[in-house]
Amino acid sequence: MALGIHDVTGGATAPGGPAAGVLARQPRTICGDFHMRIARDGSWHYQGSPIGRKELVCLFASVLKREADGSYWLETPVERGRVEVEDVPFVAVELTWGHCCGEGACEAGRRRPARQCLTFRTNLDEMVVADENHPIRVEIDPETREPRPYVTVRPGLEARISRPVFYELVALAQPETMDGREVLGVWSEGVFFVIDDSPAEEDEALLEPHDDELA
Repeated sequence: MALGIHDVTGGATAPGGPAAGVLARQPRTICGDFHMRIARDGSWHYQGSPIGRKELVCLFASVLKREADGSYWLETPVERGRVEVEDVPFVAVELTWGHCCGEGACEAGRRRPARQCLTFRTNLDEMVVADENHPIRVEIDPETREPRPYVTVRPGLEARISRPVFYELVALAQPETMDGREVLGVWSEGVFFVIDDSPAEEDEALLEPHDDELA
């Protein structure tokens, strides 16, 4: 028997259903708003109360989708409903890096390994390697230079890179020239991700405190 969101959150009434031993394929019910919210710090809330069970949050996160209009939905086999997301659904809380030595990548005399790998761990313990399908992007306010860094976890779903992790990225960054301009960024799986477009003048601004709930 497939369970819906309200069943696992304790909001369901006693099931009626078909007779025992009879399986009925029911169409997915559009429930509108699930009254569920994902806060900017990555915590999940249901009807105003935090969901304390990490296993339950991981279950919900596994069926989270994002539509082309930017709205977020939980989709189970029997229900589909909207979820409020304050920023993005996940938070990258840890970074590990190493050299992924493919063919010829670590030959002596190379200026840098061609395939450095940057792996992020999210607040739900999902591991994400930054690459062409999981890009790192940084929004920078043109006036305050405040950075807002993100990494793609799954199609349409991103993790906000926490401040300590972003500081680690800045420490790994190096200048490159792209389209005739000098930029600052990091390499992962052979892909260069820009984190600032003017390192010579303003790279120190990246290290200044910014609006982040994770100290």
